[in-house]
Amino acid sequence: MTSTKEQAAISRLMGFLQEWDNASKAARSHMLDNFIKANQGKTGPELELEFSQGASLFLARLTSWLRLTYMYGIYLDQQLKSIGIFLSAASSHRYLIEFLEVGGVLTLLEILGLKQLKEEDKRESIKLLQLVANAGRKYKELICESYGVRSIAEFLANSKSEETQEQVQILLDSLGHGNPKYQNQVYKGLIALLPCTSPKAQQLSLQTLRTVQAIVGAAHPGIVDAVLGVLSSMHLEVQYEDPATLQLPEPLSVYIQQAAAAKAIGVLAKDSTKLAEEMIQLRVVHGLMCAMGNQDHTTCQRQASITLEYFVRTFPMVEQHVRKATGETLFQLFMRDAKTLYMNMDAIQVDILASNKVNIPGSLASPERMPPMEEEGSTE
Repeated sequence: MTSTKEQAAISRLMGFLQEWDNASKAARSHMLDNFIKANQGKTGPELELEFSQGASLFLARLTSWLRLTYMYGIYLDQQLKSIGIFLSAASSHRYLIEFLEVGGVLTLLEILGLKQLKEEDKRESIKLLQLVANAGRKYKELICESYGVRSIAEFLANSKSEETQEQVQILLDSLGHGNPKYQNQVYKGLIALLPCTSPKAQQLSLQTLRTVQAIVGAAHPGIVDAVLGVLSSMHLEVQYEDPATLQLPEPLSVYIQQAAAAKAIGVLAKDSTKLAEEMIQLRVVHGLMCAMGNQDHTTCQRQASITLEYFVRTFPMVEQHVRKATGETLFQLFMRDAKTLYMNMDAIQVDILASNKVNIPGSLASPERMPPMEEEGSTE
């Protein structure tokens, strides 16, 4: 037999749900605003207390309204934030299960691909997907099984907001860890992002690739062309041929991703001689030397120098070509301390590097392996 207090609580809950069911869209929006303000950060038990052990009844109504209206963007931000309160609440695993049972993951992924929706709404969708992924391996697998990696990667490539892109990176990084069944899918998705036209997306993809590569182990053959493409994205040699391109500086994010590419190339080369040889034949030496001449970003110059030193010390043919292209004075300066070369070059030497025409075709002689160099810090 229920007490008077319990009966009053149940009556309040039923009154709230009846008000919701009969409310207009604008009235529901007002109710959601009040719900978000009053319940941000609450635990599962606290939400149950707030709803007289019937919080799931309200969540079901929320998800039903979302599924009916998300394509039109009607109060979508409030809907997603309200659902986020349930999914992020401590000791609230049941809410996550209830959300997933009604196709929550598919709805969130579909939101990412709808051109008519606002970027802010899509960012909220990404945050909910983060909550799902962080719940454990089987939930990461659910996202991937729903073609999530493709949808998320495409959204990252097309997003115009750096804040949103950084949230997507967090999600992709989460999907790449503790997800052995689909880690290769995430890895290939990151590689596919490298040729995209967004410098920020390229930079974030490279950063995530560095950690996922360590998990996956063997490098995928497709990564060579992709990373080399990022390295040469600035086309410094074209700038020297067409002065008009010097009128406007490249965005800083492009320099950062070029530095990250130089470092990634070094990591891959040290991991696999076969990949290193393929990179050489694809003119990686030329690209690294161009990057060493990029005086607008010293970190880029430094990372490119460190990677090129590895190739020079490992492959005699590379040493010959670099020595010939730079001249003995600059070559000895480079070999004496590649890490600080950028601080010791004059304008003519910078020009020699940036305008180099080094091309090493054909098969390479067996490399003379040197002890691995110490790891460098962040490219940023």
